[in-house]
Amino acid sequence: MHPVIERVTQRIEERSAADRQRYLEHMAAARSKGPHRGALSCGNLAHGFAACGKEDKGELRSLTKANIGIVTAYNDMLSAHQPYHDYPDKLKAAIREVGSVAQVAGGVPAMCDGVTQGQPGMELSLISRDVIAMATAVSLSHNMFDGGLMLGICDKIVPGLLIAALRFGHLPFVFVPAGPMPSGITNKEKARVRELYAEGKVSKDDLLEAEAASYHSPGTCTFYGTANSNQLVVEIMGLQLPGSSFVNPGSELREALTRIAGQQVTRITDLGTDYTPISEIVTAKSIVNGLVGLLATGGSTNHTMHLIAIARAAGYRIDWDDFAEISSVTPLVTRIYPNGDADINHFQRAGGMAFLVRTLLDAGLLHEDVKTVAGPGLRRYTQKPELENGKVVWRDGPTESHDTDVLRGAEAPFSSHGGLAVLAGNLGRAVMKTSAIPEGTEMITAPAVVMSSQHELEQRFKAGELNRDCVVVVRFQGPQAIGMPELHKLTPPLGVLQKRGYKVALVTDGRMSGASGKVPAAIHVTPEAVDGGVIGKIQDGDLVRLDALNGTLDVLVDRDELAQRPQATLDLSDSHQGMGRELFGVFRANYSGAEEGACVLFSDQ
Repeated sequence: MHPVIERVTQRIEERSAADRQRYLEHMAAARSKGPHRGALSCGNLAHGFAACGKEDKGELRSLTKANIGIVTAYNDMLSAHQPYHDYPDKLKAAIREVGSVAQVAGGVPAMCDGVTQGQPGMELSLISRDVIAMATAVSLSHNMFDGGLMLGICDKIVPGLLIAALRFGHLPFVFVPAGPMPSGITNKEKARVRELYAEGKVSKDDLLEAEAASYHSPGTCTFYGTANSNQLVVEIMGLQLPGSSFVNPGSELREALTRIAGQQVTRITDLGTDYTPISEIVTAKSIVNGLVGLLATGGSTNHTMHLIAIARAAGYRIDWDDFAEISSVTPLVTRIYPNGDADINHFQRAGGMAFLVRTLLDAGLLHEDVKTVAGPGLRRYTQKPELENGKVVWRDGPTESHDTDVLRGAEAPFSSHGGLAVLAGNLGRAVMKTSAIPEGTEMITAPAVVMSSQHELEQRFKAGELNRDCVVVVRFQGPQAIGMPELHKLTPPLGVLQKRGYKVALVTDGRMSGASGKVPAAIHVTPEAVDGGVIGKIQDGDLVRLDALNGTLDVLVDRDELAQRPQATLDLSDSHQGMGRELFGVFRANYSGAEEGACVLFSDQ
C-alpha cells in the first residue's frame, strides 16, 4: 500500500474507534434477533404477506427462505430512473428462481437536478438526500426482510439509500444500476451552445435543440457529474456487481446483470452460508477506496459532503483534510467531461471500471483486502462481465487502456494528483475542483463582486458590468440559508468572461457539483454567511485571493477592519416559501456545516 493511503486509513480508524465500536455493537444486537419475521406476531406477519401469491405466502410462513426488500427510486420523469419501471417484477422473478421471495419495501423521491437547475425546486435537492434516507428507513422498518436491493442512480438518491442501508447494517444490500443513455451530441458542443446563448448569439430554440440532443433517451446523463460519480464510487466500494455500472439500459447484458444482482443478495443473507452484511463491507478501507476512485477520476465535489455523511452512518468520521491528503498522492487517470471531452460511454469503451481498479490496485492506492457483494477481495473487480451463450461470465479486464486520451494507467496519468484542493484562510474552509481548470489559473487575486443569487450574476453579465478581472462572491447559498442549491447558471457567463481573457473566479457557500467547469471555484465555503462566516463581510472591491497551489482562501483586508465590519444580512423569506419549501424549515435550521456532511440525520454532530 502507498504509505499515505495507509496513513490516512489508519488515522480514520483511530479517530473513529469509539463511534465504530458502538455502531458494530448496534448491528450485532440487531442480528442476534434472528430472521426478523420470526419476531412478528401472527397478525403482523399475516399483514406482511397478505398480498402475496400462494407460493410466496408459503415461503414467508416457513421463515427459512430469504425475503428481499426492494427500495425503488423509480419515476419516469427522471431519465436515469425510467428504466427501473419493470425492475421489481424482473427481480422478483429472478429471486423466485433461486427459491426466495422479494417484495417492494417502499419508494423514495427522486429529484432530477437537471430539471430543477436555477429553479426554486433546486433548493430542495440536497435536503432530499436526508429525506430519502428517512424514507428508506421507514420502508425497511416493517421488519420483514433478510436483505435489500437498492434501485437508485442519481445525485442525492444513492447517498440517501446508502446512509439508510448502513443503519440496517446487519442486512446485506446490493445496489442495482440501470446504466447510462447512449452518447448524444458531445458535451463540448453542448457547452459551446450554452455560452453562445449566454452571449445572446443563438436563440432559445437553438439552445433547446442542443440540450435535447444531449439528454435524449432513458438512462443516466453521460457527463461525469454526481450520478456517474455515485455509480463509480459505489462499485469501487464493493456494493455493486463488478463491471455493472456503465452498461447501457435495455441491452442483453444489462438485463442479465440485473437478474444476477437479485439472486446474489439472497446468497449473502444470514439464512445462507456466505453472510455478508453491509456493515462488514463498508469499512475504513472501503471508504478510502471510494475516495481514491473519486479523486483518480476527477469526480463530483458533492461527495465532499456525501461521503462524509455516508461514513458517519457507518460509524466513521472523515473530513476534508482526508480528501486533500489522498488527492495529493492519487494520480488523475481519466479525462471525462467536464475534465475532458469524453463521456462515460467513452470511459467504458476505453477499459472502464476493470482497468481503473486494476491500475489503482497495482499502484498500491486501493485496499484489496475488503469484502464485497461479489465475495472477498477487490481484485475480482478487475474483471468485466461478458455474455457467453446467454449467460454472464466475468473475464479479466484489459491490462492497457484502449484510449489513452480518456483513460490512462497510474504510471502515466494526466496529472500526478487527484484534482481536488482544500482551501483555508480568513474566509474559512472550502473545496476547489482543480482537475478541469486551465493551467495558470490555480491562483487568482482580483476585486470582489458581491451578490446574493446566481440570477443576479446573469443580469450583471448581460449589462456588461463584469468585463474585468474579478472574483464573483455568491453568498447566502449555504445549507442553513436556502438548502445549498447547485449554481450552474453561473458557469456559462463566467466561462465567457474567462474566454475573453479576464481572470475570473468564484467564491460561494453554495455548491457546483460534478459538472463544475473550467472556472476556478472555491465552493462549499464554511462557515456560511448566515452562520457568521466571513464571506458575509466581503464588500465590493475587496481583493480576494484563491490559491489552490498553497491551499489558501483569503479576503485581503486588515484583520482589525474585518473584525469591525458588520455581518451582512438578507431577507430569505422568498426562498423559504413556495414549491413546498415551507415544509423543510426544520431541515434548514438543523443542518450541519458542509464539512460535516451538510446533514440533519445525526444528533451528536
